[in-house]
Amino acid sequence: MTVSTSSPPPANSTDDRPQVRLLALVGMPGAGKTLLAQYLEKKGYAKVRFGAITIDELKKRGMAVTPQNEKTVRDDIRAREGMDAYARRALPAIREALKSHRSVIIDGLYSFSEYKTLKKEFGDQLVVVAVVSDRRLRYQRLGSRPDRPLTPEEAEWRDIQEIETLEKGGSIAIADYFILNNSSPEAALAEMDRILQELRLQP
Repeated sequence: MTVSTSSPPPANSTDDRPQVRLLALVGMPGAGKTLLAQYLEKKGYAKVRFGAITIDELKKRGMAVTPQNEKTVRDDIRAREGMDAYARRALPAIREALKSHRSVIIDGLYSFSEYKTLKKEFGDQLVVVAVVSDRRLRYQRLGSRPDRPLTPEEAEWRDIQEIETLEKGGSIAIADYFILNNSSPEAALAEMDRILQELRLQP
């Protein structure tokens, strides 16, 4: 699992609301999670990427990084450890990052069980941001990306798997904020900045 960090600036908040310490990004493939996660990382936020757990496991098993192999590993991990396995595996990295940062970005929240585990652990310090986009646009993005492009058929198959077996619909439905990413990247990033300002979230 990859954790990226930078030293946080000292800051105090006078907001009466609970201090947000975790901002979890969720969305269907191609919606724009990576765009926002990379943007937040550049702004100095620590980042814990759930998808890196799958990639690390594939490397350990000597398996190629393909959509089918990723599904095989995800299913196996969750079958053996429960639907919230990724959240529980990530907790040590999250806690470590919070020692030196005011807040941490979770890139790629998947199942509703993962959400419930994080919510139980962090309560109101957790905020979920769902990135949404028209399916046609998502499939275009997935087909044109340089890293592991997907055909429309592969993209639809992945959608179905994430909805039916990864409980992703629940974590999107319960999100605290939604970013509609149907136009330019700049528009999505501006909406992210608005949310950060409203939450008074700092690295």
